[in-house]
Amino acid sequence: MSEPRTALVTGASRGIGAAIALGLARRGYDVALNDIARQEEALNDVADEIRALGRRAETFHADVSVKAEVDSMVAQALSAFGRIDAVVNNAGILIAGEVDGLPEAHWDAVMDVNAKGAFMVIQALLPSMKARGYGRIVNIASIGGKHGAPAQAHYSASKAAVMGFSRVLAQEVGSLGITVNCVCPGIILTDMGRVNLDDPHVRAAWSAKTALARIGDPEDVVGPVAFFASDDSAFVTGQTLNVDGGIVFS
Repeated sequence: MSEPRTALVTGASRGIGAAIALGLARRGYDVALNDIARQEEALNDVADEIRALGRRAETFHADVSVKAEVDSMVAQALSAFGRIDAVVNNAGILIAGEVDGLPEAHWDAVMDVNAKGAFMVIQALLPSMKARGYGRIVNIASIGGKHGAPAQAHYSASKAAVMGFSRVLAQEVGSLGITVNCVCPGIILTDMGRVNLDDPHVRAAWSAKTALARIGDPEDVVGPVAFFASDDSAFVTGQTLNVDGGIVFS
């Protein structure tokens, strides 16, 4: 393709999402940035950084757990850019709580954003990707979806759902020129990651558990996502890649 590639990144106002959006821009992508309305200021800051790199950036507010907002966002992004070559489903939440006291509302909220949100964004984009015979779908899961941790059963379930969904979707759309892969970050120092890392002893323990003996930064996730979003991974689909410094070896 002679024109710049275009990517949509959800949950792009901070943390891993912001790093991915900026990393793709540095690799020549124009970027559609999504987050909820209350993150408007932070999302605008990311857009300004991308524009300073000489790439185009547009912001779109939507709660990915609400279908009407997702459909509107995708329609606006397609209208603005003409196409979306790659989508990175990064939007996610974590509300810690043990199973025996977990409110139903917390289970639903985590599943709705983390699992259903990815499904609805993809469903809204698929018609345009199918029409062009091209698409790169990258879903941000988590090593928590493979092993999990206490007080995160619903989060673990949501990320496991993303991986299972991605494996099946890859089989459904592969013959149409669309690939679907997952990246599973480990312990990454973000606002959400600090749920695990507030205690310095916990932080040291996690560092000791990694083969690389350190906790990850959002930038550590960018390269693997960019690989799946590009044609370098044209013959890779239905896969999950752990990006965790060496915690999970499967």
